[in-house]
Order: sequence, then C-alpha cells, then structure tokens
Amino acid sequence: MGVLSRDISEVVEYFKRAAPSQAGIISGANPSVYNAADPFPLWVIQVSIIICFTQLLGLALARVRQPRVIAEVLGGIILGPTVMGRIPGFTNAIFPPQSVSLLTLTSTIGLVLFLFLIGLEVDVRVLRRNAKYSLTISAAGMILPFALGVGLAVALYHKFVAPGVEFGHFLLFIGVAIAITAFPVLCRILTDLNLLEDHVGVIVLSAGVGNDVVGWILLALAVALTNASSGLAALWILLTSVAFVLFMVYPGRWAFVWLARRTGSLENGTPNPLMMTVTLLVILGSAFFTDVIGIHAIFGGFIAGLIIPHEGGFAIALVEKLEDLVCIVFLPLYFALSGLRTNLGLLNDGITWAYIVLICVIAFFGKFVGCALTAKLMGFSNRESSAIGTLMSCKGLVELIVLNVGLQAQILDTRLFSMFVVHAIVLTVMTTPLTLWCYPPQHRHGRSPRVAIEKKTIDGQDRIESQDRPLEDTFKSKFLVVLNKIEHLPAIMTIMQLLQTTPKSPSIISGRSTSTEKDLKGDDSRDITQDRDLPESPNSKPRPENIHRPVTINALRLMELTDRTSTVMKSSEADDLILRDPLVSVFFAFGRLLNIAIASTMSIGHQDSLATTVAGHARDNGSQMVIVPWQVAKSNVLPEELAHGPSIPPETTYNPFEGMFGKASGSERGTSVVYENFIRKIFAESPVDVGLFVDRGTPASGHQHVFFPFFGGPDDRLALRFVVQLCANDNVTATIVRVTKSVNSQGANTETVASTETPENSKVGAAAFADTIYAPQNTQTRIASDTADNIVWLRYAKHATAPHSQLSPQARSAMRRITFSETSSPLPLRSTLELAAKEASGVANASKSLLLVSGRGRRFTPESHRAELDSILAEQSSVNADVAKTVGEVGAGFMAAGTKSNGILVLQAVNGVW
Repeated sequence: MGVLSRDISEVVEYFKRAAPSQAGIISGANPSVYNAADPFPLWVIQVSIIICFTQLLGLALARVRQPRVIAEVLGGIILGPTVMGRIPGFTNAIFPPQSVSLLTLTSTIGLVLFLFLIGLEVDVRVLRRNAKYSLTISAAGMILPFALGVGLAVALYHKFVAPGVEFGHFLLFIGVAIAITAFPVLCRILTDLNLLEDHVGVIVLSAGVGNDVVGWILLALAVALTNASSGLAALWILLTSVAFVLFMVYPGRWAFVWLARRTGSLENGTPNPLMMTVTLLVILGSAFFTDVIGIHAIFGGFIAGLIIPHEGGFAIALVEKLEDLVCIVFLPLYFALSGLRTNLGLLNDGITWAYIVLICVIAFFGKFVGCALTAKLMGFSNRESSAIGTLMSCKGLVELIVLNVGLQAQILDTRLFSMFVVHAIVLTVMTTPLTLWCYPPQHRHGRSPRVAIEKKTIDGQDRIESQDRPLEDTFKSKFLVVLNKIEHLPAIMTIMQLLQTTPKSPSIISGRSTSTEKDLKGDDSRDITQDRDLPESPNSKPRPENIHRPVTINALRLMELTDRTSTVMKSSEADDLILRDPLVSVFFAFGRLLNIAIASTMSIGHQDSLATTVAGHARDNGSQMVIVPWQVAKSNVLPEELAHGPSIPPETTYNPFEGMFGKASGSERGTSVVYENFIRKIFAESPVDVGLFVDRGTPASGHQHVFFPFFGGPDDRLALRFVVQLCANDNVTATIVRVTKSVNSQGANTETVASTETPENSKVGAAAFADTIYAPQNTQTRIASDTADNIVWLRYAKHATAPHSQLSPQARSAMRRITFSETSSPLPLRSTLELAAKEASGVANASKSLLLVSGRGRRFTPESHRAELDSILAEQSSVNADVAKTVGEVGAGFMAAGTKSNGILVLQAVNGVW
C-alpha cells in the first residue's frame, strides 16, 4: 500500500507541475509580471500599449499631413529609454528584458509579411510604362547619393565606429542607407498630396520601384558580406542568393501562376483558401531560406512578393487580406522595438549633432540634386524637377528597416543608430511640406494620360458656354455619369432609359479604357456648345442636325483612395482594373441594349477631392450635364398602420426597434453624410449643369410619367427644357404645373430669396456639410430672371400647339405628351405636394411609374418655401432639415411628403444670369 500511495502522490505532483492553476488574476497572479510558461498576458499588455499610443500619435500627426510611419517611429522612441524609460521601473514592468525576445519574434514575422507586401507593390509594368524617365532618374538618385554616402562613411568610421567593424562593409552599408528611398512611405505621401494620377507622381512612383529593388539588393549584399566568416563564404552566400532569386522568379513564379489558374483564383481575382495556404507557406519558406543562408529573413519575404501575379486583381485581393493585420499590429511592434533600441540621450555633444546635420544635408541634397537635375535635363519644369527631387529624398520606413538590420549585424552601435534614426525622421517629416512648397496644386498641369482623358475640350475651348438663354430648345447629348457604388446602377439605368428616344442603328461603344475626345465626338468634331442657348428669330427654322444628335454618355468610375496599400495598387493598375470592374461592365451591357454610346474612365482619389475630379472631368470632356445618383431607400410601413391592422407587403418587415435608434419608419433612409457632402461639392464646383437623381427604391415600369412644378429661376427653366427632352421618348408623359404664390387673407406678400451664384462668387463652406454661398442679388438680375421665366413658359406652354410654332420637330412631338397648367396658392409648396399626391394616385391606376422633377432653386427663385418646408418637416419628422441644402426646398418637400415615386430628379443650371 505504501508503494501505491507513493505512486499516486508522484502522479498528482506531476499534474500539478504540468497544469498550473488557471485561475489567473483571481488567484492573485499578476498579468504584468513576465511568466515564461505563459507570456501571453504581458504580450497583450505590450501590444495594446504600443498600438494605442501609435494610433493616437498618428491621429495628431495626420492633421499636419505626416505619414503614419512618423507616429510609429516617434511612438517607439517615446516608449523607449529616451522618454518613458527614464521613469523608474517603467521598462522593467512593461518591457522586461526577458520578454523582448517574444516581441522580436512577433515583429520579425510581421516585418517579413510587410516586405512581402512591398514586393507586391513592385509592379514591373509601371517601370516599363515610363522606362526612359524612371530608369534615368532612379539611376541618378542612386549613384550620386551612394557616392556621397561612401565619403560620409569615411568620416563616421574614424569618429564613431569601434574597432572590429570591417571598413569596406561599413562603407557599403552607409552608402545604401543614404541612397535608398522609402518606397512604401513615398506611395503614402503621393496619396496624401493627390499626386498619384499626376505625371510627376507617376514618374516618381516608377523611379521609386527601380530604386527600391536596387537598394534591397545592395543591402542584401552588405549583410551577406558582414555575416560571412571569410571571402569564400561570402562568395557562396552571394551565389546561393542569386540562384534562389532566379529559382523563385522563373520556375517558382511559373508554378505559382499555374496553380492559381488551376484553382480559378487568377480568373476570379481573389485567392481561395488553398492559394492563401500556399502563399503563406511560400512566404515563410522563402524567409526561412534567406535567413539560414546568412542574409536576413526579410529578403525572403520581399522575393516572395515579386513572384505574385498582378493579373486579374489577384495581387490586390491578396494585399487586402493581409494589410490591416500587418500595418495595425505587426509594424508598430517593430518600430516600438526600434524605439527601445534608440537612445537620444547618447546624442549629448555638439560634435554628434554636427554630424547629424551633415548626414541630413548629404542625404537630402544627394538625392535632390541627382534626381532634380536629371529631371530638368529631361524636359521637366523647375517646379516639377524640384518636386521629383524632394519626393525621392524621402526615407522613413525602409530606412529604419535598413538601420535595424545594420544594428543587428553590429555594423552600427546604439549611438550611430540613433543618429541615423533622427536623420530618417527629419527627411521624412520635411518631404510633404517641401513638396507642397515646390509643387503646389495651382501649378500642376494635369493628370497622367494613362488614367485621365486628354486635358482639352472640344475645339480647344476651356469652358462650356454658360449663358442661360430661355429660347433654347436644343436637347442635351453629352452626359457625364458618376458611378460610385453598385447600389447606384438602378438610378443610372432609369435615367438612361428616359434619355433613349426612337431606336436607331446601334451606336459604336467605345473602349472602357482611357478615353480621348475623339471617342466622344465621333466623326462630327464641331463644337456642340455653339448650338446651345442661341436665340432664334421669328423666321428662323429649326435645325434638325442639332436636335437629332445621338446621346453619348461618359461614365466616370470613382474609387476612394486611402492610405491602404491595396488602394495605391489599384491606382497604378487602373487601366486593367476598369476592364474587370463589375459596375462598369453592367453599365456597358445596359448601354449596348439601349444603343447608347458609352465611354468610361476610372479616377481614384481622396474623398474630399472626388467632387473636384468630377468637375474637372466634365469641363475637360465637353459634357453638357453631370448626372449624380443618390440612393435613398424608403420604408413603407408605419407603426400606426400596424395598429390599425392594414395588410403588410410581403417584402417589407417592420422592425419595432428602429425608433430606439433614431430611425422613424416611413422616413428616408440610407442618407450618407459623406456622400451628401460630396453631392453638394459637385453642385458648388461643376462648370456644367447638374442633375441629381434621388432613387427612392421603387421599381420603375416601362411607362413613365413626369410631374414637374415650375416656380421659376434658372434651375426651373433648365428642368422645364429637360422634361421636354425626356418626353421625346414615346414611353414618357408629363404634367407641368406653373405654381405661383397668391396673397393670403392677411395680405402677406411673397417672400423672396436674395441670392445669386456664379463660379466666381461661389465657394464651399468649411463646415462638415459643404454648402454654396451666394452673393446678394439686385433688382436688375431679379427682373431679368422673372422675364426669362415668362418667356420660356410662354414658349412651351402657349406656343406648343400653334401652327407656326418655332419649336423643333422633336420638341413639338414631345409636346403632345405634356400637359401644361397653372395654379396659385398662398401655400405653394403644400399645394405642390397635394398635386404630386394626386398625380401618384392617377399614375398608379394607369400602371405607370411616377418621376418627380424639381429645380434645386437655390438662387433667383421668385418664392422662398423655407417656412412651409420647416412646418412640413416638423409634421413629418422624416427628413433632416439639412437635406434642403442638397436637393433644394421643393425636393426636400417631395422627400418629406413620401409621395410614391421611383425617384426625384433635381436639376441645377450652371451660371444662370437671370
């Protein structure tokens, strides 16, 4: 029995050692104390502190337009011995020496993945596209800085380097550190400055690719020479590295592409689980091999990125799956470790700081002079050359990786490492403001021709003629359609159907890639703006050649550019991306069905610059109207309806919790603050007429009925002419009512809006919602606008059926499907909404769809409906009051009233002077 007891005691003791108490903090364990058996709690604390600290710094530095890498580097320095390390017990409590190995392993894995992403960004096609300029500038940006860096290394070696470091290895390493350009940070800076589509940005990006590849090769050479025990060993390391690179680039890439095609990943444009598994194994295997042969593991990750195919968007999809984890978690850990190794307290004498200044001067001017002078000799202007030189001098992320490699290889000591960290921070911080000073937006000459159309308008005119002449009945033929989201397709398709007149022979559909003016002009290159708004004499004859011009649509595909690697890659691959974009493909297919000629262009930019992009594209393309979709879904079920027991449509589900979260049933939903701001900016900046189609989510039938209340003003006059154009379609009918305000029983007079707008006096406010600011109108402009209202109304409403009407044949044909009437009311907006409700009821009985049309009416309007609208909004509680700034008071009234329709078309005329 004694033996059994002893055995049981040994087993119990064994399990007690193998399975320690899991109660953790409840049993008194301190998670901040390092435990080799369970290091996870302390690791989570370290990671959380690093991520939160760097993210907060990033938010602050983003306001001064600094890249995120600066926040990560500064965060690491602050957490290190320079600042927080001086607090007694901080380093031992949060970053104890025995825990650093786990952080090092984690950060190394993240760094290998990050170098894989850098390899993915290296697209040889970008280098080939601008080979002459990029290779020349890249070579000049490497040779001169490398030579100056070698000269600087001689002085640094004799002053700061301890005995035992090979002189030749040190020269090579310092030359690489001075000559290399931080390609990832360069991409982010170009993104922030909106230069990715500028020809300067394209050249810099191409030169940065070559500079990056050569820099990594030289760094690998320096590490191999340092780690080799003899010259023969170094030779074997180099030969093995070259053989491995050749193996990966040729048979390795062929095998990877074959497997991607075999699994369908390349065709679908996204890796399946098998390809993701293979990709991760390739990354880790490549990193393992380069590490064991004597060069750093990061080179294996970079080489693995070079073999990934870019066809079909495969590389972009792969980046999207990895970038957030790498950039949010792993990279900050790496830079925190760099900060722990950095001690600015060692830079404690004037000689050291003098050498820091010398390093900064040589590093900047070596790059600047080499690249800027070469660019100037190749035909770039002074400002463009200066911008190229400044951008190529950017250091940042890659520089710090190089320095850490040098520190681990014991080429640099802590003091020299800290000196070069300061130099990297200084050069990266100064890149953005110096580029803006050298190359401000007003001196930029346009985008790269690979993404945008040629920067000219028809017949060389710089602007569309903008006079709002009421006798014009020429139909519009050139439209610019904004494609932003897949949800906007129904709205755009509805407008395209309405614009289609009698079917003719199929139009030639232009290619989806970059469009030129010839694509849109066809064989007739005469300026269409000369046919616009010309007054006709009583004896003038209609001009059929103007009326029957076919409709052409230019689709502008917009994509928001962020600081993510994937969006930067999308910008560089825009030519291929637009060919497989599902939104553009569906739009083209629908255009073919309607026999409408379509061209497309893709533009990728910051959210706050997209409206400017639309305005510039409309001007450059000679468009007559910009059409912007806006999807606002509508709930058809009210809580009070449920209380009275009406039948609920089967496709609608009532959510009783909506009211708890600020959504009222029956209200307009899906309004995006950002998108609404984007729409207002288009209204404020567009050089041509703008049409906003508010999609209500109601399916449209084959026959459409239009209801348009005419109040007056240039926007309503444009809307009147556009409704006439829509009625040229045999399936479209319209009711147009002229609404005036009568004197009520108290003798109140009409309120007026004292406002006007021209591009010269309009601007976008600085508030969160952009709004157009108008200058006061005077009596002369008010009288001119009222006169124009009367003329255009009489022209269409009174003379449409006259035997000698001056209207064109197509306009006279459209008049047969339009009913004109007039009404007067002391509450014109409420009367309009009542008329719209009656029209909706009649249209429903006739199995038609109703389209509501209104002018935006933000200037020169005879009546102000603000008081009525406020009263309606107070009663309905369904539309935000700020919506009126976007769609106008009449449009906001339509939205608030909930009139059943498939959409609201809000029109704004450009540069109305009456």
